[in-house]
Amino acid sequence: MALLQPLRSPVVPDDVVARLDEQLRAAVRREAIDPQRDPESVRRLAVALVREHDERSLTGVVTPVGDVAAVVAELVARVAGFGPLQPYLDDPTVEEVWINSPDRVFVARRGRHELTNLVLTEGQVGELVERMLKSTGRRVDLSRPFVDAMLPAGHRLHVVLEGIARGFSAVNVRKFVVRATRLDELVGLGTLTPEAARFLEASVRAGLNILVTGGTQAGKTTMLNCLAAAIPGGERVISAEEVFEIRFPHPDWVALQTRQEGLEGNGEVRLRDLVKESLRMRPSRIIVGEVRAEECLDLLIALNAGVPGMCTLHANSAREALTKACTLPLLAGENISARFVVPTVAASVDLVVHLALDASGARRVGEVVAVPGRMEGDVIETETVFEWREGALRRGIGLPPRIERYERAGVDVVRLLREAG
Repeated sequence: MALLQPLRSPVVPDDVVARLDEQLRAAVRREAIDPQRDPESVRRLAVALVREHDERSLTGVVTPVGDVAAVVAELVARVAGFGPLQPYLDDPTVEEVWINSPDRVFVARRGRHELTNLVLTEGQVGELVERMLKSTGRRVDLSRPFVDAMLPAGHRLHVVLEGIARGFSAVNVRKFVVRATRLDELVGLGTLTPEAARFLEASVRAGLNILVTGGTQAGKTTMLNCLAAAIPGGERVISAEEVFEIRFPHPDWVALQTRQEGLEGNGEVRLRDLVKESLRMRPSRIIVGEVRAEECLDLLIALNAGVPGMCTLHANSAREALTKACTLPLLAGENISARFVVPTVAASVDLVVHLALDASGARRVGEVVAVPGRMEGDVIETETVFEWREGALRRGIGLPPRIERYERAGVDVVRLLREAG
């Protein structure tokens, strides 16, 4: 594990930066600026203050700052950004930043972990968490010691307070690094082959129900976004997720997210509430960001009722994903049995796209599995459409279900797959 040097600007006198910091905060309050929502205004004020300070330094009254741009960046990071973490958040190669303790700050690049030599104080960590949560409308306290939130820049924040996390609060900031927005762009990144991309695009157009699976950081959300981008523009899309992460271009799309309960203990909106509510909004498609619990039952019922959909699910393989999809609905209550759930999964899920993170940190599609709707006892049958074999994603022997849907979409899927083989 490499020791990463912190991304800091050239050193400037601490007393100069502290004085300018104080003046900038006063100017922000005076102009009633929300720093996190209007960082450009903060930058404008910082530039003016540093320029004025630099001009005064010519008379010898104050110490010159040296690198004006570096001081402006430092001030903006302190007031409008997230202080010492801001350089990492601004770095396009950094995918995630996390704090295990004030002196153990890590980042991830290209799927690999790196320890930085950035050392914070407990006070700085607490201040960073408070500042991050300020603009999200969510909270973390002793009664609710962990929180998921979306930061203004689109980064996902997760906090576990000390007491639940041993020794210190644990903080994760996962950046939404846009490397691909369409399936053909994933081909360029080596995530899947052109033949698999054409098949998946045709499957989306045909309205098949798709389950995207994989481990943490395998690229599930990126794949979901790329699949969603293939939805025809004439359809109405409703998405539901814990925090807003789904992003794709579409003219008729409503995005929903969950809400924490208030200080009075009410007002919580759960993911399964959003799935139920989406059915009342005339959807042509339903997308669920990630299925983790009993909301899986509500999604299965929606898919089984004829509303095409997609979702992501943590799993180690396509087969394990189907097993998990059969298990999660049982959390909805004692009156839900496997005798109902397993056939419903077999009838509702059409394709499973499984992604994996290899040893080098590259994200790849490991298999695309079709679910024809048949069962052998309590086991759902599957057919492999594409699989990772001999160092590449290759055509399997399986065919997707619902061939008639492809025909209605104007796609000869049998020919498409024959050409892929």
